[in-house]
Amino acid sequence: MSHFIIAEDGYYALTKTGYISLVVVLILVMLITAFITDKKQDSKKINAKQLTFAGIALALAFVTSYIKYELPMGGSVTLFSMFFICYVGYLYGVKVGIITAFAYSILQFIQSGSTYFLTPFQVCCDYFFAFTALGLAGIFYKKKHGLTIGYLTACLFRGLFHTIGGYIYWMDYMPEWFPKALTSVYSIIYNYSYILAEMIITLIIINLPPVKKALERVKEMALS
Repeated sequence: MSHFIIAEDGYYALTKTGYISLVVVLILVMLITAFITDKKQDSKKINAKQLTFAGIALALAFVTSYIKYELPMGGSVTLFSMFFICYVGYLYGVKVGIITAFAYSILQFIQSGSTYFLTPFQVCCDYFFAFTALGLAGIFYKKKHGLTIGYLTACLFRGLFHTIGGYIYWMDYMPEWFPKALTSVYSIIYNYSYILAEMIITLIIINLPPVKKALERVKEMALS
């Protein structure tokens, strides 16, 4: 294990070999997930246009994730980064959505989580499970109000995984000023505070008539 992970001050850090191995494993998992997911939706292979739009959305999400208000103990309100990932699922279904979201989870881990981690399961809760959950927006593609419902659902599921990780690994970081009577809901309040803030702002923006019209034009381009 020392070739892949080293212990530093109670934390586990990836070695270069471990980092490369992790990326390879995650890519394999992503491919397997793409193969077995979404049999009830379109079973066609992912085409070039879908890859192009997914790539653009992934790039936009990653760039806008740097434009953020960050909380002191992790988590942030970004410039609509979650929306771009959810929009791919809305356009093409849950299979493409999950693949894109899983790729995004890798980028998020590289961006802010690869310096150190506590356990592999903590990484999964805070990164791979949480951000891949954004692909669940694709469950509601071709549904009435599918973008709004899908985005809301995906955000809530992302928050669920962060909350689970919070209860297991981060409760020791609860601030002194937080009411002791509310200790049992601290992880819920903390993690959903920034997710719901971004979600509400985004839902307001995407439901403005000019924005809705623009998104419909993008949808026509993506599906034509």
